[in-house]
Amino acid sequence: MATPRGITINLRAGSAQRELIDRAAEAQGKKRTQFMLEAACEKAEQVLIDRAFFSLDAESFRQFTKALNGPLRHPERVARLLAKKSPWEK
Repeated sequence: MATPRGITINLRAGSAQRELIDRAAEAQGKKRTQFMLEAACEKAEQVLIDRAFFSLDAESFRQFTKALNGPLRHPERVARLLAKKSPWEK
């Protein structure tokens, strides 16, 4: 449901969870909604950032760094990618 201030997000919490959130929000001088939205957005950004990390064995890493250090095959594609907003900026 859209409101003048934005879209409503409903969720249920236990009383202990609500009290914990309220104490933390108060400790930062924030309202519950502001605190929860900031915390949720921070977590969402971290989840999306973590998807960018990967692990390689030594040979794969050598090939990867060689490709990174070599000339761009499609510079226009790279330029288009870098011009896009991050998923959390939309």
